[in-house]
Amino acid sequence: MTSKITKTGKKLRRQLFHLTNPIFFETLLLMTTGAVDVFMLSRYADEAVAASGVVNQLVFLISLIYMITTLGTSVLCAQYLGARQHKNVSQIIGLSLIINTFMGIIVSTCLYYFAPQLLTFMGLKENLMKYGIPYMAWVGGSSIFLALAMTLGAILRSFKKAYYPMYVAFIINIVNVIGNYLFIFGHGGFPKWGIAGAGISTALCRCLAVVLLLCILFKKVTAFPRLKLFRPFPWDKIKNLLIVGLPAAGENISYDLSQLIITYFTVMLGTASLAVRTYAMNIVMFSFVFAIAIGHGASIMIGHLVGEERTRAAFCLEKYSVRWAMLVTVIISLITAICGKPLFGMLSDNMEIVKMGALILVIDVLLEIGRAVNITAVNSLIAAGDVMFPFLTGVVVMWGVATLLSYVLGIWAGWGLVGIWLAMTLDELIRAAIFERRWKSLKWQNKSFTR
Repeated sequence: MTSKITKTGKKLRRQLFHLTNPIFFETLLLMTTGAVDVFMLSRYADEAVAASGVVNQLVFLISLIYMITTLGTSVLCAQYLGARQHKNVSQIIGLSLIINTFMGIIVSTCLYYFAPQLLTFMGLKENLMKYGIPYMAWVGGSSIFLALAMTLGAILRSFKKAYYPMYVAFIINIVNVIGNYLFIFGHGGFPKWGIAGAGISTALCRCLAVVLLLCILFKKVTAFPRLKLFRPFPWDKIKNLLIVGLPAAGENISYDLSQLIITYFTVMLGTASLAVRTYAMNIVMFSFVFAIAIGHGASIMIGHLVGEERTRAAFCLEKYSVRWAMLVTVIISLITAICGKPLFGMLSDNMEIVKMGALILVIDVLLEIGRAVNITAVNSLIAAGDVMFPFLTGVVVMWGVATLLSYVLGIWAGWGLVGIWLAMTLDELIRAAIFERRWKSLKWQNKSFTR
């Protein structure tokens, strides 16, 4: 019996890394796309980097509305596939694409037409508006393609076909670099569009990603949902999407809304601090990219295992995933901290920015320990169907610790960006302890949607 359990554990771990590897490289490529944008814009102007940081924070926050459907789709598809309920899978695919298409149209329209008002609300200074508005028009206006790409990628990963989104991310990364080179700096006969050129490149890449993912999903993985599957209309599936998606997306929305307010506090500190935050956020992403990958891989595996009613295997897989997430994240964040000054020196000639950024990366090592646990544990809880607890915990701790203390330490106490980073570190560590305790309690094991 022990031999059988050991073989099963090894098989699950192999499957986990079979999923994690392509998700890791996909996430790394997508993060590289953002980092390349920042690096290429830094060759254009620090003001453009600062403006793009505010715009991307706002666009990402508003676009999190798509995660209501996307996260619900990921969890339900994984559980239904594990339970071999293929009709339910097809219904979820069709519903998620329809919902996010309509939501994408609404969000894209609002971001395009209300760019000046939204950026004013964010506290973007007048001298940065000339950079922020044209960038928002393209990045925000193409948000519908982001909505569809997120949904299609989630569906493919639920089918354990994570390498397809990775291939698409690789193609998009190359196209984005070429687009930035042509459109930002005016090479190849194109006008020198500056920050607007970066937005144009982003919009074109998103559109291309949707076309490629659609072709892959319905030609290589599954059939296009037939109309008869929606007669009578599956309102119960809409209900399940919302039951999973609203609180699951709510946890992400709470985090990013908190970060939005923290960005506003950073704006109050001046352009140098805002530029450091923008640079630092793009640098530290590489510290937790593996945690994101193994967290997503674990969530897919756990969703399938919960659908198969293999609770013990799901429990052990989460613990294994957390250990690996912490180990790799700490190693990368330490390397990043050691290389802090050279990294910021590549991005800016302003010594105030370089010194402040290097200090932030040192503090961030501790933050990344908590973040690695949070990413993995929250994904696992949501995959098991325990969606309300991460949401409620996130709202209380993120706002009571990260947001409140960012103002107290960063603005009121005068510690600046260092105080803000310390507040965010404490938030991540507290939530990590709470979520791990929740997983060990096994209170998630009776929340499956397949029963």
